[in-house]
Amino acid sequence: MRVGLDVTVPARGVAVRVGVVLLAAAPAVAIRLSGGHLPALAGMAVFGVAVLSAVALLMWGSEVARVDLPGSLSLALLALVAVLPEYAIDIYFAFSAGSDPAFAAFALANMTGANRLLIGVAWPLLVFAAIWAVRRRGQPGDRNGVSVSAHRRTETAYLLLATAYALVIPATGRLAWYDTIVLGALFGLYLSRTGRTEHAEESLVGVAATLARQPTTRRRLTVAALFGTAAVVILSAAEPFGRSLVEAGAALGIDEFLLVQWLAPVASEAPEVIVAVAFALRGRADDGLGALLAAKLNQWTLLIACLPVAFYLGGGEFAGLALDERQTEELYLTAAQTLLGVAVLADLRISRAEAALLFLLFAVQFAVPTQTVRYGVAVAYAILAGLLLARHRRELPALARATWPTGRARPRS
Repeated sequence: MRVGLDVTVPARGVAVRVGVVLLAAAPAVAIRLSGGHLPALAGMAVFGVAVLSAVALLMWGSEVARVDLPGSLSLALLALVAVLPEYAIDIYFAFSAGSDPAFAAFALANMTGANRLLIGVAWPLLVFAAIWAVRRRGQPGDRNGVSVSAHRRTETAYLLLATAYALVIPATGRLAWYDTIVLGALFGLYLSRTGRTEHAEESLVGVAATLARQPTTRRRLTVAALFGTAAVVILSAAEPFGRSLVEAGAALGIDEFLLVQWLAPVASEAPEVIVAVAFALRGRADDGLGALLAAKLNQWTLLIACLPVAFYLGGGEFAGLALDERQTEELYLTAAQTLLGVAVLADLRISRAEAALLFLLFAVQFAVPTQTVRYGVAVAYAILAGLLLARHRRELPALARATWPTGRARPRS
């Protein structure tokens, strides 16, 4: 992958920004190392800020690492690091469910919430930011939507395959060991296919651009330090943050399922969404939406695949996590929303109206979290997806071809 340097910041500015992030994470690490315990609300704030800090460190490290890594390895790294805090929180819930069945619901809540936030909020936010940048700031681009490059069909096609399989999971009544195999294999095939696609040069900006200008040895040591520090923060903060969410829900009389479903993903996804929107405001909406699309695919395949493994290692049954009625509803709703997202992107464009529709349907099921509304919105997602796929039927052969690995690199269209 060819990487260029765009906008850098002074070295002093880099030191200040990294220092602020480290100071924000320090209380969580210190409390964890000392064995201390905070009240639920305080713990939610302190450890939540630490999770945000870890995301910032991971994103800077992964961006700089692209300078030195070969294409396929760089792609694998980028696909994983952006959602590592989300993995840590979700795997903690799944692992705990192995000995305490009450935590099983939280693992599915966190996963489905993160997935629906990406399509229902992050995608529309990026589209409207891109339109604003074109109309108000004179950036080049589409005045009524966001168009993406042809190589984004790869992520879209694998999202469709994963969604088709995800619709089967609730019917079996559990998230099982064979789901790990199938979804893990899909993620592996996606990396194989993407690793053979030649991407155009992408530019680094801000802190990442400045760090990438260092001499090779110093740059690599910096990347290792960023990743190592982020790992320490995640290991320190993920478990107490998840536990604080559950305790805070009980203390405040709030449904713990809803608190885990929405607050934890907001903390772990926010920095990534901010970076994607920043790309859109600079006239690089394709890069921003590509990052969100890759994150969605990652969470919809590899993250789900990790949950039965964590459950078993935590003392659960080898057969996997049993699904109750609420979890079944959530999976169907998330799969239906993903299907609509795929249908919207089938023609490589999200219009202003489509973005508004994605947000509106998300807002309805968020504001009225009842069983009737969840199933009603899921049906609406499915019907609209069918209509859009029929409308874009001429794009489907190209979408199907995007799933097959090729023996040579294909240039970006």
